[in-house]
Amino acid sequence: MTMTTPSHVSPRVRERLAAPPHLFIDGTAVSGVSGEVLSVTDPATGSRIATAACAGPADVALAVAAAERAFADDSPWRRFSPLDRGRMLYRIGELIYEHADEFAELEVLDAGKVRQAARTIDVEFAARVFHYFAGWPTKIEGATIPVSHPGIHVRTEREPVGVTGAITAWNFPLLLFAWKVAPALAAGCTVVLKCSEETPLSALWLAELATEAGLPPGVINVVPGRGPEAGEALVTHPGVRKLSFTGSTQVGKRIARLAADQVKRVTLELGGKSANIVFADADLDAAVAGSAGGMFWHSGQTCSAPSRLYVHRDVHDEVVERLAAAAADLRIGHGLDEGVDFGPLVNERQLDRVRGYVERAAHDGATVHQGAELPENTAGFFHRPTVLAGVRDDMECVREEIFGPVVVVLPFSEADEVAHRANAGDYGLAAGIWTSDVNTEHRVTRKLRAGTVYVNGWGLTDPAAPFGGFAQSGYGRDLGPESLDGYLETKAVWTMHG
Repeated sequence: MTMTTPSHVSPRVRERLAAPPHLFIDGTAVSGVSGEVLSVTDPATGSRIATAACAGPADVALAVAAAERAFADDSPWRRFSPLDRGRMLYRIGELIYEHADEFAELEVLDAGKVRQAARTIDVEFAARVFHYFAGWPTKIEGATIPVSHPGIHVRTEREPVGVTGAITAWNFPLLLFAWKVAPALAAGCTVVLKCSEETPLSALWLAELATEAGLPPGVINVVPGRGPEAGEALVTHPGVRKLSFTGSTQVGKRIARLAADQVKRVTLELGGKSANIVFADADLDAAVAGSAGGMFWHSGQTCSAPSRLYVHRDVHDEVVERLAAAAADLRIGHGLDEGVDFGPLVNERQLDRVRGYVERAAHDGATVHQGAELPENTAGFFHRPTVLAGVRDDMECVREEIFGPVVVVLPFSEADEVAHRANAGDYGLAAGIWTSDVNTEHRVTRKLRAGTVYVNGWGLTDPAAPFGGFAQSGYGRDLGPESLDGYLETKAVWTMHG
């Protein structure tokens, strides 16, 4: 495949795209042991825009060794005071802001995002995550425990677990870097990040920038690679004491099994098929706009997308009509072009997968509403935003995560009925309700089995609020104070006074 450099990118991004393929280990850009190279493709054009080294088990071993050295008792990183760690985290957040436009361009070219959304959501939130966790190193405390033994003093101390492994998905490269790395560094750990082979560019650059800014070598190591080789090598390496994974439920189950053999801590943020419930008394303008925005943002490639929309029978037909109109109003195109609302899927394999779900749903009787005409003369991986009505709870498109711009709409009659249906299935990542009745809101939110429940809105996040799922959407939490628990050991110290 011929390398194509987009003409409308900044000089710094052009420089990053032209960089030789590399990993980032022990503070240095290095070639992979095998010499294998990954092609990085712009999903909006289907063209190769850059290359990255493809890590294998030998590279992962080198990265873990670097992280172990960086965690050694006499290392520069371990000599950082809590205040020093906090300042370093804050500085990384500032680096993201300083290069915000360039990071946004990389996210557009690498992951198929739309520039404005990448700048105001991905880049902004990633910086805020580092700034939030910058406040935590000075607040990690133990406790004095009043035990029932005279003359004995007991205290707890909280210590970093050591080397942590992070495995991130392709849909939010920069944001997931922040979600995994910031709490680990706040706790005093070191990190080996296995980013997706599809979208490695922003993670590699941010790790390099952080090291240039004073982060000791080996504290952050980035090894793009495929899951069966690099990912499993990281999961099974005995030097890694904690794993944090964002990705599919199928892969998450395998990671949990592999990690269990070495009794490693694991945080899993997995798939979703989130239920979104619109009652007849809801503000329909807000409900349709919020549901469309949550569903079609990043072309539906979000694990918490409100992809199951339950609408009260009294307003069902109106909501379907208005949702289809909202889909038709979206402008599809390259994320760097002005006025574009909606970009491509990440690759041809994902495009074929989404098409297959829509075709099978139509064959099984669904009514297909598709909006926003595709760009002409493009080799990109675009799929029109799609509304499937006339579906049943037992249909494949309702039960399974499509991970594309496809929402299914189902009618309901009663609150208890819809809560039961919303909880059916394997997932429990997010859910939402739209109503003007506070009693309905309290009644239904108590029943919903999901890690995040939105009321009269969708998709808000904040570094201080935990994010994660129930059931097969995973366990453990990213963000918030709860996320730090996975990176800290608690030691009880008993002192007997003579």
